[in-house]
This record gives sequence, C-alpha cells and structure tokens, in this order.
Amino acid sequence: MSAGKNTASHGSGRARPVPALIPMAVSVRHVHLTQRTVEQLFGPGYLLRIRALLSQPGQYAAEETVALVGPRGRLNHVRIVGPPRSEDQVELSRTDEIELGIDAPLRESGDLAGTPGIVVEGPCGRVTLPHGVICALRHIHMSPADADVLGLKNGDKVAAVVTTGDRKMVFGDVVVRVSPAFRIELHLDSDEGNAAGAHSGTEVMLTEIR
Repeated sequence: MSAGKNTASHGSGRARPVPALIPMAVSVRHVHLTQRTVEQLFGPGYLLRIRALLSQPGQYAAEETVALVGPRGRLNHVRIVGPPRSEDQVELSRTDEIELGIDAPLRESGDLAGTPGIVVEGPCGRVTLPHGVICALRHIHMSPADADVLGLKNGDKVAAVVTTGDRKMVFGDVVVRVSPAFRIELHLDSDEGNAAGAHSGTEVMLTEIR
C-alpha cells in the first residue's frame, strides 16, 4: 500500500480516506463448504487438499472442485476455497447467475439470510443447499493498522479507481472490511474485473466517494 498520513477531514470532523494505491484480486466463482458438506460430497472423513495459498492469511484454493446445478443450467469445476467454514456459501457473478437461472442478492460474505439455494454435486454425492448463494459486494480487506492510516473503519464505503489499461473505471460503494486477519486487497468479481480489463495484481487508487 502507498499512502501518506491522513490529515484532511470532512465537515463532520471525521478524517477523509487518504488516496492510496492498493492491490486488487479478481474473484471467480467459488464455494465455501462446511466439513459436513465436504464429507457428503467426497466421502466420510475427507479432508480438503491445498492447491494454492491465497493472499488472505489462512485461505487457500483447494484441489477439489464441485458442480453447481441451478434451475436453468450447470457449472462444472467450481473451485472450493478452504478451510471449511461454519456455513455453506456459494459466490457467483451475475453472468454465472444467468447461466444457472438463479437470482442471488448482492451481499457481504456471511450475510446469507433469505438467499436462494442450489444443488452441489461431488464425486460421492450431491447436496441441496437450502440457502447460501450470493453475488458478493465489492469490498476491501484491510488490517486495523491499514484502516487507521487510511482514516477508515469497518463498514465504510469508498471508491476504487482503475487507472491502468484501456478501460479506466471507477467502482463506487466498495465496502471496507477490517480485521487483524486481513491483508489489504480489493476484491472484485469476474464480471467487474472483465469490465475494467483488470486482473489480479493490478493496483487501483483508493479514494473517497464523491
């Protein structure tokens, strides 16, 4: 992250976010599963295998993939992201939703009340999830130290500007998520990344919403 010390302030007295260059990651469709669901899909006692570590500490792309089956279509080879969670969650782009025939709401990760369900298939079985499908709100992970430098707090909304390439673009209403477990990074879904001609590793300019 490149940023200066925050000295500007809003009329309300709260500090303005400092413009800063931060890395971006494009998040393709994926699923988070409970250990119970993993075992239903892959067999009793099955443990996910690490394919690649992700930028957020403790997170990894698993070797295992599943198929998602909706009312209108099917998506194969959808990556599982580990480690297992306390609730099943499926994250899709709008394009994925159209292909599957599902209308999933824009939500923050973990906000699953009232979301649609889906059928998940693995090599040893299938599970019908009663809910858990979302289109993830664009968001920025950051540590408390980063948030302090930038003059931000958990739940704030900022803008991120893609300044490189041939499709310069401003993404507004980016939700700030703060945790000691996070490393600073903007997360967009594949539709958003494609619209800006951006890819994981691209740096974006973080600024206030105007």
